[in-house]
Amino acid sequence: MKYLTKEWYDLSQQTGLHFGKRVHKGAHVHDEALYQRLYKRKEKEYVNFQRELYNTDPRFMLKSDGMTLVPLSKVLDGGEIAEEDTIIHHMSAEERDRIEALIAEYDRRPPFDETDCKQQFHESVEWGSKAAAAKLPHELLTQIADIRVFALGYCTKEVLLQLKKQSIENEQKVKSTMEQYAKAQQAQHIPESIRSKFNFHDCTVTALDVGEHIVVRLDTRGGFTNTNKVTFISAEMMKQDEGIAGCHWIYDELYRIDDGYEVHVLFAGQRMPEMIIRCRDILLEKEEENMCD
Repeated sequence: MKYLTKEWYDLSQQTGLHFGKRVHKGAHVHDEALYQRLYKRKEKEYVNFQRELYNTDPRFMLKSDGMTLVPLSKVLDGGEIAEEDTIIHHMSAEERDRIEALIAEYDRRPPFDETDCKQQFHESVEWGSKAAAAKLPHELLTQIADIRVFALGYCTKEVLLQLKKQSIENEQKVKSTMEQYAKAQQAQHIPESIRSKFNFHDCTVTALDVGEHIVVRLDTRGGFTNTNKVTFISAEMMKQDEGIAGCHWIYDELYRIDDGYEVHVLFAGQRMPEMIIRCRDILLEKEEENMCD
């Protein structure tokens, strides 16, 4: 990747470092008693929220059937809404069946498991502590007295100000790179038949066959396309990291070269594998049998 690199992606994940953080006057020292109090408070909030979600009866979704709807544009106009401006929502049979299935599942659900919920919260705090330790700049990390308290959402005023400053700087760098990427892609003379269909964000690679032609097959569920087979004609694999099959396709860069195309792809995963292919042409297809899995 020339622009949307692994480093750029990591930086894009550090544009909201201050989100969800509150100043606590006790966060400047390591205090076990403080941590236990804050932990119990946050645990209670988490359990109450999860219990409320668990006990939300899906029957409320049936109330939308027959409901009178008004277009947002009419509401914003502020004028009188005539009868012809309204729309009566009629639920499809498929949607009603889906809701009825949810209701049946809701009615036979077991009692809410508070113990399991508390364990989930404990694991989330542990994960948050490890993630913060791995993600934060070292100079910031050294100013945090207890990473567990930070994972619960509390820090000193000084740390919060630095988190905001760092987030803004990171966001500006991410945005600047995106603008450079967009300009570079616009300058490429890619046929519209390829450019309009080359959109595989969040598709999962199910197979990668490398030969004279390189073929990538995709599970498009969760993606934004029905094209599930990409064939790179007369291709050469310039770079192929391990573990691409099974990963989500997240970003790509498409360039014209003298005798065809050069394609860079970044995939989601623990190691964020990357692939670079040079080819004479690109064939985009929809294989019906793959869509019926």
